[in-house]
Amino acid sequence: MLRIAYRDSYTYPLPEGHRFPMRKYELIPQQLLWENSIRPEQLFAPEPLTEAQVLRVHEAAYVQQLAQATLEKRAERRLGFPQSPALYRRETEICGGTWQLCEYARQHGVAFNVSGGTHHAYHNRGEGFCLLNDIALAARLLLDAGLARQILVIDLDVHQGNGTAAIFVQEPRVFTFSMHGRANYPLPKETSDLDVHLPPGTSDAEYLAELAAHLPHLLYSLRPDLAFYQAGVDVLATDKLGTLSLSLEGCRQRDHFVFSQCRQAGVPVVTVMGGGYSPRLHDIVEAHCNTYRTAIEIYGG
Repeated sequence: MLRIAYRDSYTYPLPEGHRFPMRKYELIPQQLLWENSIRPEQLFAPEPLTEAQVLRVHEAAYVQQLAQATLEKRAERRLGFPQSPALYRRETEICGGTWQLCEYARQHGVAFNVSGGTHHAYHNRGEGFCLLNDIALAARLLLDAGLARQILVIDLDVHQGNGTAAIFVQEPRVFTFSMHGRANYPLPKETSDLDVHLPPGTSDAEYLAELAAHLPHLLYSLRPDLAFYQAGVDVLATDKLGTLSLSLEGCRQRDHFVFSQCRQAGVPVVTVMGGGYSPRLHDIVEAHCNTYRTAIEIYGG
């Protein structure tokens, strides 16, 4: 059975200017339930990671500042969120969901976190709405437990997964693949194991051709035990923070290619939502829901 990590506290109350992009976390499961794409029993509330688990990736001084909401104002501005202990708790729940989904993905082939994809968080700092790096934490815990020999990160958000790349720069067991807008934040970029820097205005056909040129080779050369798929929908032409020109259908075809290739290669995939900042909330939610619908089409419910 397809499992989806979701907790109401993902919708942590924020000042008015921050609420719009966060509403998708409520609306994605509501839409999928309303259209009968998923059933209520497929949703589960994840347990937060413990401090000891968080410290497997993140620096102790930084974690303490997050937990106690004592970051300097400059660091808080870099995050993009007003800090609070409740926000830190929310992040540990999101990261706990991604970690717990690893086992569900191994059982079913694919699993989802309604949130997650916090790829801009470094070991000692956060930025770009990312406090803790859920992909990095789950990958590290898999390696610690001896549950994976090789892990592949497929990061298709419009923004480079800079934090994830930096965290694993000297870890050969985690291969970071980031395909993103060349002109997008972050500038300068980190060095992933494989970076594909796409020019502004990249179309559906150009994007899908680049993806096809790289992903199958990675899956069959690395033969990873598990993949993390960062499925940001800020690749859409309508996105306010993106520079690419994908249509809604092109974004759906991207998801279809990733899932079909992972299934064909026998690689379980944990899917996290990443970014999405189109002016119309409907476009964001529809693109994210397409990711779920596509997985259900390929793997079944």
